[in-house]
Amino acid sequence: MAKDKDGSGTGNRINAVENAFTMIERMQELEQCGVSELAADLDIPKSTAHVYLKTLEELGYVIKENGQYRLSMRFLELGGLVRHNRSIYQAARSEVDALSRTTGEVGTIGYVEDGMRVLVYRTEPVEGVSDNAPTGEFTEMHWTAVGKVLLAQRTDEEIRDVVDRHGLPAATENTITDLDELLKEAAEIRTQGYSIEDEERVSGIKSIAVPIDSNGSDSGNSAISIAGPKHRFSTERVEEELLPELRNVANVIELQSRHY
Repeated sequence: MAKDKDGSGTGNRINAVENAFTMIERMQELEQCGVSELAADLDIPKSTAHVYLKTLEELGYVIKENGQYRLSMRFLELGGLVRHNRSIYQAARSEVDALSRTTGEVGTIGYVEDGMRVLVYRTEPVEGVSDNAPTGEFTEMHWTAVGKVLLAQRTDEEIRDVVDRHGLPAATENTITDLDELLKEAAEIRTQGYSIEDEERVSGIKSIAVPIDSNGSDSGNSAISIAGPKHRFSTERVEEELLPELRNVANVIELQSRHY
C-alpha cells in the first residue's frame, strides 16, 4: 500500500483512492480484522489504517463490531444496482432458472469486464453441484467455459492482450497455461459455437457455455452456461441434451434482450 502524505498522487492516479480500495480488497480477504492487524498486513502506520477505517465507517462502507471491522452490505447494494441495470441480466435470469430446472444442473450468466470473467448470476436445483462460486466473483477468463467462450468472441490479438495483462495462471492441472493452446481452442470454439470447461477450474466439475448476441451494448460480452459433476456430462448427453437446451435458451434470451 502506497505511503502517501497528502493523497494527491501523480499523473492520473490519486493515491488516497488507490489506498482505500487496496484496504477494501484486503478486508474482503480477511473478512474481519482489527486496526493493528490491518496496519501490519498492509505495512502502514496504525494511525493511517485507523483514519481510513473511520472514514469508510462514517460513509457506511465499513462496520465495526466488537472491536473488529468488516465490509458492509452497501457493497451488495451497489453491485445489485449495477447488475440490475444490465439488460442481459433482466432478459436472462428467468430463462437460466428454467434451464437449471430442466437439466437438473447449475445455470449461470457470465460477463466479461476488464479482461476477467464476472459471475453475474447463478442458480441451481436441489441436486445441482458446482463450485459454489459467489455471485459477483471475478476469475481468469481461461479457467471457465463462460470465460473461454467470451475470449473466443475476440481476435487473437485481443486475446494476447488479455494474457499480457493477466497471465495464464493454473487453477488445476487441467488449466490451459500455454498461449498457443489457448488460441487453438479459441479457434475451435468459434467454429463450433460453444466451449467446454473440463476440470479446468475445479476438479470434478465440467461446464458448457454459449455466447449471447444481444445486438446491444452487452453484445459479445455475455454468455450462459450449465455446470455440474463431470460424470453427468458425458459427450452423448452434452451433444444430445445439454447443448440443444443451452442454445435454445440463448436464442430466447437474445430475442428478449432487445426489449430491455
